[in-house]
Amino acid sequence: MTIRMLRPLPLLPGLLAAFFLLTAPMASSQTLSVQPLNMIGSISQADWEAYRSRFVEDNGRVVDTANGNISHSEGQGYGLLLALAAADRSSFEKIWNFTFTELLIRDDGLAAWKWDPASKPRVTDRNNATDGDLLIAYALAKAGAAWQESRYTNAAQKLAKAIGRTTFSRNGQSLTLLPGAHGFGASDRPDGPVVNLSYWVFEAFPVMAALAPEYEWNRVWRDGVMLLQQATSGRVRLPADWISLHNGLQPQPADGFPPEFGYNSLRIPLYLLRAGMTDMEWLRALRQRWSAENKGVAVVNVVTGHVRERLTDQGYAILPAALACALDGTPIPETLKTFEPTLYYPSTLYLLAKSVLGEKYPQCVSSAVP
Repeated sequence: MTIRMLRPLPLLPGLLAAFFLLTAPMASSQTLSVQPLNMIGSISQADWEAYRSRFVEDNGRVVDTANGNISHSEGQGYGLLLALAAADRSSFEKIWNFTFTELLIRDDGLAAWKWDPASKPRVTDRNNATDGDLLIAYALAKAGAAWQESRYTNAAQKLAKAIGRTTFSRNGQSLTLLPGAHGFGASDRPDGPVVNLSYWVFEAFPVMAALAPEYEWNRVWRDGVMLLQQATSGRVRLPADWISLHNGLQPQPADGFPPEFGYNSLRIPLYLLRAGMTDMEWLRALRQRWSAENKGVAVVNVVTGHVRERLTDQGYAILPAALACALDGTPIPETLKTFEPTLYYPSTLYLLAKSVLGEKYPQCVSSAVP
């Protein structure tokens, strides 16, 4: 397996970014590369206003309405990305101010993951969530480039360095991304290290590599793809949300977590689509599975294949539709073209999917994005 850097791209002021390219023998000469998103203007003002008015408070706090109205670093990162996609600089600044003031309080430069309005102090868990850190750093970097705002770029660089310094972990021959600075490593739990493949925000890795080139972002990206291939090689062909890599053995569902392809892992195909990594063979298998089910996205026990729940909210239903569009050019159903926000998480997934569809696959959503 080889990885090389392609022609540098001037994505960030004073920095160079590059595409990642992977040639994977496991995928029969499959070639994967990250294709950058422009993002600005990929969400309509009407859709963004429907989201903002429901989930973003005036002080920039993004509210998880299905989780006790808490806020978390993931939500702040998503909020920044969606504000950027809507070209709403004012809201972006408010969301960033809340994130900087309330969550970036750790000594290592990472964000505390959980903020609860019902508790004092508000931060009830100071551990980080690495996907939230990645989303925040990525959104800041893209905004810094788009709006020529060095303040955002500098903050993104500090956070990227903190991620590389604190959350990269060697496991045998692999370099993995720990979900948090504490609690997931080989020394933290008997089945450690434990990882979550939905924390690999693939589109962000080339940008992080430009911000903090002293860390092996390309290696972590590549090994994440390899791990996904391994975790989807079983009978069910779905990865568990939480995976044990103990002793470098075949990935197994981690102890203490449901052995399910669930609310976390269903983001993986969306992240692959947003990164332009549509040549990955597993996406074809998932496309077939979702097409055959046709009753919402299933939460599946990856050991037994038992379906525990089917998620039918618009924000989940758009995931199979987006995959069908990207792989086969299938138009998005009319019922999914009008945003109807419900809860924070599916509504966020919906706009992330609609953003990439509008930018990369407008033929599928001709009436969805003005």
